Amino acid sequence: MSPPHTHGGNGAFHNYEADYAHIADPNERRRLALADIDSAPFGWYHVRACVVAGVGFFTDAYDLFAINMISGMLGLVYWQTAELNPGAIPSSSDTALKVATSSGTVIGQFAFGTLADIVGRKKMYGIELMIIIVATMAQTLSSDSQSMSIVGVLIFWRVVMGVGIGGDCPLSSIITSEFATTKWRGAMMGSVFAMQGIGQLVAALIALIVTAGFKNSLITSPKIGQCDHACVLAVDKMWRIIVGFGAVPGCIALYYRLTIPETPRYTFDVARDMEHGTADARAYMSGQSQGQVDGLLHVQTLQQDAARIETPKASFKDFKNYYSKWKNAKILVGTAGSWFFLDIAFCGLDLNNSVILTAIGYSGGSSVYKVLYNNAVGNLIIVCSGTVPGYWFTVALCDTVGRKPIQIMGFVVLTILFTFFIQFGPNTTTFIAPGECFPTRYRSTSHGISAAAGKVGSILAQAVFDPLRTHGAPKSCSGAACSPWLNHVIQVFALFMVLGLLTTFLIPETARRSLEELSGEEEYVRAAPMSLPETEGERENEPEEGGKEVTTGSRAVNI
Repeated sequence: MSPPHTHGGNGAFHNYEADYAHIADPNERRRLALADIDSAPFGWYHVRACVVAGVGFFTDAYDLFAINMISGMLGLVYWQTAELNPGAIPSSSDTALKVATSSGTVIGQFAFGTLADIVGRKKMYGIELMIIIVATMAQTLSSDSQSMSIVGVLIFWRVVMGVGIGGDCPLSSIITSEFATTKWRGAMMGSVFAMQGIGQLVAALIALIVTAGFKNSLITSPKIGQCDHACVLAVDKMWRIIVGFGAVPGCIALYYRLTIPETPRYTFDVARDMEHGTADARAYMSGQSQGQVDGLLHVQTLQQDAARIETPKASFKDFKNYYSKWKNAKILVGTAGSWFFLDIAFCGLDLNNSVILTAIGYSGGSSVYKVLYNNAVGNLIIVCSGTVPGYWFTVALCDTVGRKPIQIMGFVVLTILFTFFIQFGPNTTTFIAPGECFPTRYRSTSHGISAAAGKVGSILAQAVFDPLRTHGAPKSCSGAACSPWLNHVIQVFALFMVLGLLTTFLIPETARRSLEELSGEEEYVRAAPMSLPETEGERENEPEEGGKEVTTGSRAVNI
């Protein structure tokens, strides 16, 4: 006769800790608890995790891509009296502002990714949002002076903001992945990442709203180089409002990030605390910020379990040994390589939407108002026609079609239909895959490395995009004449898409597979014998009537 369930659960949450308290083997308790998390029905706790992580990605994308809207406004305000192209920001300053954020992002992705594996996901989550909020507000208060250029001040704060944005990427991915049910893990991670499209959409909407709000001050100036005092004052207010709005959603989400519990997988496999791991699972599914355990029992269990835990302990030596094997290293090469090649094209074009709109003659106008209005509307058209639909198509299909087929299809079709398929394809799947196919002890670090590789590609794209685009352009030019090499730049990006396609073949398909199966962690506990304490009478091998059978790994365990 199998041991009865202990009490303490409810309709909203199953009491995992109590259910498995009778099992002496810590590896078996871990496996059973994770099996329950993986097979749990989709509920509000999953929605809550997606919203908390997604609001951060909304903020990241808004702050990152708002530069599309404000770079032209900065030219109107601070280069109005320039001898060459008055009212237009110099290309070197424009490039520096865009590269600054990506540079900070590389630092944040690697640093936060590594620290989340060392000190825990919970301890790091929320810090990156604080950095973003502070840096965003500092940008809105920045100004020019005789001793300091506005570009220099903004570059500093955009680097700081980039550190926060970079930190959010591995943390939100890993936390969502480790809390998700196996069946819908791809959709959950994809919906978090898809909030980037909403962030871009809102950035364009806010730019359109403030442009309409200051219409009377802008419409009297016929050209960007002839912006009078009222026009300059209005535009100076406009870019600060656009940037400052990016801090609002971050402030709303901060509390929820600071109170999210530690992921059970981290507690199990890195902290190696089986009691707290099951308590963290209970806390997550009941909306609590931290799992609660009995102090004396906790200490006793830690001592008993220490020598019996089968999963490898994280260390620099173990990290080197793990990635010294090609079967493991090739996955990191695949995730980092595909993200690197993708971001060369993605950030090279998405951060220059306004430049492209100017080159095709869309963002011109008979007044400053029409120029800024057309620029905002043009960005809205790009985001609504391809970016937002592409993200959500991936969310809908990544768990049924699979991550790898979508990524391969996206890279192949990118040379034909760029904007939609960069979102319905590699831009989302390059984010999902690194959060799934690495072991818990190095999952965040590996995701950070992969994401940082992508931002290195972004920096490379920004550094070469403008010089190549303007190659052969006359010094005094306007509109499409300033971008004679734009077609060739897009052709170069197409070559990198082919390289991204090749690296995709190094990544395994992750759909509908548990994180332990993908990372190879199952092998450490599959051979561990189940150890049940002695109870009154001999326990029968057959389950009692109405008993529950839990399938984990290759065996079925009767409870």
